[in-house]
Amino acid sequence: MQRLICFLTVLSVASLVVAQTREELVRGDKAKVEAEGFWIYNDLPKAFEEARRTGKPIVVVLRCLPCHECVKLDDELVDTDPVIRPLLEKFVCARQVSTNGLDLSLFQYDTDQSFAVFFLNADKTIYGRFGTRSHRTDWVQDVSLEGLGKALQAALDLHGNFDEVKASLAGKRGAPMEFASPEKYPSLKGKFTDALNYKGDVVKSCIHCHQIGDARRDFYWKARKPIPEKTLWPYPHPKSVGLMMNPDELATVQKVLPNTPAASAGLRSGDSIASFNGQPMLSTADVQWVLHNVDPDGASVPLVVNRGGRTTNLSLSLDKDWRKEGDLSWRVSTWGLRRIAAGGLVLNVATAEEGRPKDLSRDAMALLVRRAGKYGPHGTARRVGFREGDIITSFDGRRDLMTEQELLTYVATSKNHGDRVAVDVLRGKRRMSFKLPIQP
Repeated sequence: MQRLICFLTVLSVASLVVAQTREELVRGDKAKVEAEGFWIYNDLPKAFEEARRTGKPIVVVLRCLPCHECVKLDDELVDTDPVIRPLLEKFVCARQVSTNGLDLSLFQYDTDQSFAVFFLNADKTIYGRFGTRSHRTDWVQDVSLEGLGKALQAALDLHGNFDEVKASLAGKRGAPMEFASPEKYPSLKGKFTDALNYKGDVVKSCIHCHQIGDARRDFYWKARKPIPEKTLWPYPHPKSVGLMMNPDELATVQKVLPNTPAASAGLRSGDSIASFNGQPMLSTADVQWVLHNVDPDGASVPLVVNRGGRTTNLSLSLDKDWRKEGDLSWRVSTWGLRRIAAGGLVLNVATAEEGRPKDLSRDAMALLVRRAGKYGPHGTARRVGFREGDIITSFDGRRDLMTEQELLTYVATSKNHGDRVAVDVLRGKRRMSFKLPIQP
């Protein structure tokens, strides 16, 4: 099986990094792609115009620059894969290497990623998404070239039957976000424009994907409003509801975890999800899109699966707080939440090997300070008195915040910057208390 991760560890990238600065890499990438002429480079209006002229669908690859891994990924997709290249030739192909000026009413995706793909019609109807991540650096269990090839073909099939399927695609486009494009968010306004600055420092002029998520959270937090759960817990991975997906297939279940909503719904290994909440599925990212838009208080979401040549109708029931079964720790966004809620502390559940006192019961709160930041707002907790190895046993009077993400979520949804919370810790055999200020 060809995993996308295999294309992210090629030694030639390392030699390229040594030879060029980040600025040179960005400019060189632009010159190379434009000279080859296969991809429309950072010009989405031109891509839609070309799609209207030719009648082709559009594939848009959003990927970070300067991200050496993503550059290599694109090179491999275009230049070497015998399945992907012929499929791409049936699309208008556009590379978007920054989010400056990006239409956020159309391009909505998990911004903690640095690689995302959209398949679209010229009228901006979305056929599907591709690109999933559940780990900070490792994509191997989530995406593959085989899966991408099948998603490309499925998008072509939808395009060929556009009139018949258009109504079912309406839900693939989300409601407008707080601002029309990234540079209009208050935390980014005045620092960035709607385009990269190739006449100056192009690297510093780029709005990276994760900065959109940071700006959205900051918008609510600075306004002293709870960060919405959908913004705090975006794009739940299917495993949060008990689904392990096959990265080589179209939205196909590889395994169903026991005692989960997926198991209760009757989903089985090998099921191909043809439709989820009425939308055709092209990939795991499409499944995430539906989950992302489920009501925060839960809902029953209809599925149609292909099972052994037969079509089966199911319903996935999600209760309140189901979204919190996910994992925030891998996300870039967690870095900002750690600054806000924990003054720069990185926390783990304390184990016996890490100094958890024997007299603490299994159900007692015990969060180990694995790391305490040293600089700026991330050094707040250290300046207050926290140290690596401390074990937090109480936070703001709460003794039921059993994980780091429960603590971060509690602060983000119920406290405000400027608040001070009492925190009890164990340092060896000493019991200590600190007042931790919640950060802006």
